[in-house]
Amino acid sequence: MAERSTAAVDVADNSGDEPLTAEADQSTADGVAQNRERDTENDEAQGSGGTEGPEKASPPELHSGHKLARRYRLEECVTRLDGFSSWRAVDEKLRRAVGVHLLPADHTRARSVLAAARSAALLGDPRFVQVLDAVEENDLVYVVHEWLPDAVELTALLAAGPMEPHDAYQMVSQVSSAMAVAHREGLAHLRLNPNAVLRTSSGQWRIRGLAVNAALRGISSDTPQRTDTESIGALLYAGLTQRWPYENDAYGLSGLPKDVGLIAPDQVRAHVHRGLSELSMRALVNDGATASRHESPCTTPEELVKAIGEMPRIRPPEPSFTAPPDYQRTTYQQGTYGRPAPHPGVTQPVPTPPAPLQSRTGKALKWAVSALLIAALGLGSWQLADALMDKGGKSDGTNNTQTTDGHDKNGSKTSPVRPLKITGAQEYAAEGSLQAPEDVGKTYDGSSSTYWRTKSYNAGPKLAPYKPGVGIVYELGSNQTISTATIGLRYGGDHTTVHLYATDSLTPSTSVDGMKEIGTATTNGTSLTVKASSKVKTQYVLLWITDVPQAPADDYSRAGYKQAVTDVKFTG
Repeated sequence: MAERSTAAVDVADNSGDEPLTAEADQSTADGVAQNRERDTENDEAQGSGGTEGPEKASPPELHSGHKLARRYRLEECVTRLDGFSSWRAVDEKLRRAVGVHLLPADHTRARSVLAAARSAALLGDPRFVQVLDAVEENDLVYVVHEWLPDAVELTALLAAGPMEPHDAYQMVSQVSSAMAVAHREGLAHLRLNPNAVLRTSSGQWRIRGLAVNAALRGISSDTPQRTDTESIGALLYAGLTQRWPYENDAYGLSGLPKDVGLIAPDQVRAHVHRGLSELSMRALVNDGATASRHESPCTTPEELVKAIGEMPRIRPPEPSFTAPPDYQRTTYQQGTYGRPAPHPGVTQPVPTPPAPLQSRTGKALKWAVSALLIAALGLGSWQLADALMDKGGKSDGTNNTQTTDGHDKNGSKTSPVRPLKITGAQEYAAEGSLQAPEDVGKTYDGSSSTYWRTKSYNAGPKLAPYKPGVGIVYELGSNQTISTATIGLRYGGDHTTVHLYATDSLTPSTSVDGMKEIGTATTNGTSLTVKASSKVKTQYVLLWITDVPQAPADDYSRAGYKQAVTDVKFTG
């Protein structure tokens, strides 16, 4: 299809000679809870593509707590730039977090923003952050979109280091496929940067700001497909090298050395996957210069999808297992305890059995033992018969009713139960990101209204394969024997499963498989009691959740499989 600028972004042409992805800009924070970066006044000046002057329309005077359409309550302003602002808000009707872009109705870009938002909403592809509403009322234009509290920006992921080949392959494959679908519908992004690409807790990649982010800033392009394809190439380059593929630093990444030009990722960093390195160079184009001269450049997302399909599939790395310790041979063997191990080739003497008791002393000893056994058997039989007769007499006299005095000395005694004090706690993640590490103290603060929560997952009740489990390690001050644990839960439903493990510290040195299990329990309600199945003394206890129920959306997370812990108490 002939390339054309998206109809949703109806603004004047302002593309320059420099590629849009080469220019440093800041995030608009369109719906991710982590790493929200504010746009600065220099965003347009640094080359985001707009040629229009500063808008004369002043931003509306809004504040936290303001409601739009008696439904969307503004909570926190995350961006304020050039006449528009972006907010984290709460949809009070559906009780979920949302994002909102706001600008005056007389803003010169208001019409193009509305058109972009409505066109993006019609696409309905789940790989994009969805536009939920686009309205003009009371001299305001606002766009409501999804808010993903459990998603992480690519910017934050790259801050920790370059991506593994399989992760980079999944990212470029999913982003390219999504953008190919968008372009077939006549929609372009034009601001596809590390702040606009998110990875959810389930490992899926989502793209936010389709058409809308460019419309808010007045960005357009004569070659939108090439612009978005080059942006995807820059994302892959950054993922492989942790460097931005241009001379300018951007998105927290260092640029390439000056006067060197664009060099392939496998020349920037050792051990880069060669196929992905060549793919990023083909997408970046760079006036036809590619890593392999005989390979043609990719100028559209569709061509990029085709090139990815021709590559050998990159499989995830094999999980690493800790090798068991070498077998240690001991000197203990049946019948040879305390004896040295036999040497190979040496015949061991067979021990001679003791001689039978044939002497007069031996015969006397045998008769004495036999007499004692006969006497013991007779005495035992007499005591048993006497006890049965006595029990039968008592049963007849009391009509088979027995009363047990709580102070009866012969009654069974149970050891007293005492509460164990929790002196500290820390969230534990076997793999992946933490859930809410700042809230672990709320599980033993004595208040049932505060809690630590998990993220919301797409499938359940079992968390695997997204995660093997989530949990918290508690410190009891000293070695204690745990008899029970009572756990308060926020959500009921089918079903919650909790395991207790003894571990060695707040940051365990072994995996869950290497810990000693204390007990486990499952419930459909909002309270759970785990009884110890074995006596284990430990100072540190891991509360490990492997199954969670389905729960509706709330102010903190969307609907899905999730759980929250309100109170934890241990007794010994």
